[in-house]
Order: sequence, then C-alpha cells, then structure tokens
Amino acid sequence: MVEILDRLGAEFEPWRRYTDDPFLLLVGTVLSQNTNWRNTRTAYNRLIARFRTPRQLATADEREIRELIRPAGLFRMKSKRLKDISRVILEKYGGNLGSVLRMPPEKAREELLSFPGVGYKTADVVLAFGAGRDVLPVDTHVFRIAKRLGFASPNDDHEQIKLKLEKVTPVGRRGHAHMFLIQLGRRYCRARNPLHERCPINDLCPIGSRYLRRKEPSSRVRARSKN
Repeated sequence: MVEILDRLGAEFEPWRRYTDDPFLLLVGTVLSQNTNWRNTRTAYNRLIARFRTPRQLATADEREIRELIRPAGLFRMKSKRLKDISRVILEKYGGNLGSVLRMPPEKAREELLSFPGVGYKTADVVLAFGAGRDVLPVDTHVFRIAKRLGFASPNDDHEQIKLKLEKVTPVGRRGHAHMFLIQLGRRYCRARNPLHERCPINDLCPIGSRYLRRKEPSSRVRARSKN
C-alpha cells in the first residue's frame, strides 16, 4: 500500500475539506449520499446560507430544507434525516458534537452510527476529518478499488474491507488514502470502462497488470511491422 499511496500522492492533491465544523461536515456527508460532488456542494452552500447549527436545522420547516437541498437529490429523505439528526444532537448532546467526538474511537463511532440515516462511511468521514481520528472511510470507490487491488475478497462487506485496508495502510496516512482512492476511482478506476492504460498504478494492480500483459504482444507486433 505504501508504494500505491506514494504514486497516488504524486498524481493527486489531498483536498481541503469544505469545513472544519464537525456538524457541518456531517451535514455535507449526508447530502453527498448517492450524488456527485458538484450537486452536493450546491445543496450544501444553499443550506448553510440559511441554517448552520443543530438548533436551526432541528426547528426549521422541513419543506424549506427540502427546497434548499433539492440539487443533491433524494431531498425528501435527506431533509428528514437532517432534521432528525439535528434533533438528536440538540436533545442528547446540547447541540454540540464535541462530546461525542471526544469519546474513545469505537464508542464515538457507535454513537454516530446510532444517528438516523448515518452509516459506516458517514460516521468514519466525521471521525477522520472532523475529529482527526486515524480511520479510513470506505465509500463506493474505495469499496470497489480495494477488491480490484486484491486487498479484499469479492464477498467482503464494508466492515471487512475497512479493517483490511486499515491494516495495510500506514498509521497517519489513512485519511489521505481515502482521498487518493476516491480520486483514483473518479478519474481512472471507474466502475464501468476503467482506464487501465492511463492508471498511475496499473502495474501494481492485478487487473491492470493483466491488461498490460495483453497489450504487450500487439505492441511487439507493431514494432516488428515498423522494422
């Protein structure tokens, strides 16, 4: 994994999160579920221009939230989730996620997973980028790439993949691994029609290596024909 991360680090820049506020990070991650980054950012900017705190969201008109986050898709479900999450944070934690994020990692994760609509990836994103915990969030790109690279088995579930990736990823580099693998998945290791030939780690990937070996004979034939 070290060589993979080194190469990806030369190819991609770690992105700066759009906020350092753990609650707003949670809001943005919920909005990002099942949509692309551009639509997520549009919905997020519209929402936080009006509501920025658990209290404001918990007491907001759900119809207004719905209209503000419409670009993110699934806006009816997400508006309800955001209100429900905000209500839990307000009523159980006094409107501040800090007490949750200061808990031991596993306990903090358990608390976040108890929030309405918060799954493994969302909880781990908040822990990694909102609390500075050394965890590796697994989204759909990371899930797919872990299997293609051979770090996970075809039948592994989310939690198995997370544990296997964290085991092979150096301490302190798990947040960057998450960001680099997502960028790899968006640009090269796509779900359909992956760009094996252009992938910066194709020779380190079982699938990419097979692709390169298949290409070699035709390359030699072309070279002989030129001679």
